[in-house]
Amino acid sequence: MVARHDLTTDPGLQEQLLQARRGTAFFARKLSELSDAELDGDSLLPGWSRRHVVAHIGYNARAIARLVEWASTGVETPMYPSVSVRDEEINFGATLSPIALRNLFDHSAVHLSVEWRDLPEDAWHHTVRTIQGREVPASETVWMRTREVWVHAVDLDNGASFADIPASVLERLLHDITSAWATRGTDKGLLVKVTGTDLTFGDPDAAVVVAGPLAGVVEWATGRGTGGVAGAEPEGLGIAGPVPAAPKWV
Repeated sequence: MVARHDLTTDPGLQEQLLQARRGTAFFARKLSELSDAELDGDSLLPGWSRRHVVAHIGYNARAIARLVEWASTGVETPMYPSVSVRDEEINFGATLSPIALRNLFDHSAVHLSVEWRDLPEDAWHHTVRTIQGREVPASETVWMRTREVWVHAVDLDNGASFADIPASVLERLLHDITSAWATRGTDKGLLVKVTGTDLTFGDPDAAVVVAGPLAGVVEWATGRGTGGVAGAEPEGLGIAGPVPAAPKWV
């Protein structure tokens, strides 16, 4: 008999699963608000229509489900054979009929949720490998999906904004992004401040300072706009600078 609730009893993981499913529901709502004709419109991602975004989210659920199956069975099932195969899959998905595209999203989301639900407690610690080659515990798949559904719901460009994303998701996303910058050394000379909080990232001696509310800073950091941030005064210089383009994230 299959489980009717998540097998994991870890409260932290249960909360993460809730955020992933809430993000999926939010994406589903923004998708349902679009007519079939509007799927042909541009997304916020250069070169991608809304169709591409929906196809990506659908196939991403299938890919993450393969990692969960790997953790469950011990049989290696990579996310994708290669990055090029993933890209080809998305381009193909963007050509599907509207009903097929919507079904891809719906069915793949349910499949992933069930795979998470039925994963035994101990299997969440089993190691799997992402398409970037990172070896991570299966529990990381929940965050991988969470950031995809919340951010790409905004990319559908039909009313969603970073202000709709829970603060806990935004904070973790900002930590991910700034850590990637630090690893590559692309944050040199740049300091990022979240106003009204103690969150500060980057070079404390930076000549370039970007500041704003959490949602605005994450929108800027993901490369999706500068409207929510402003140049701030570097310590001791007494002059506000312009807002630079954010370093590359992925």
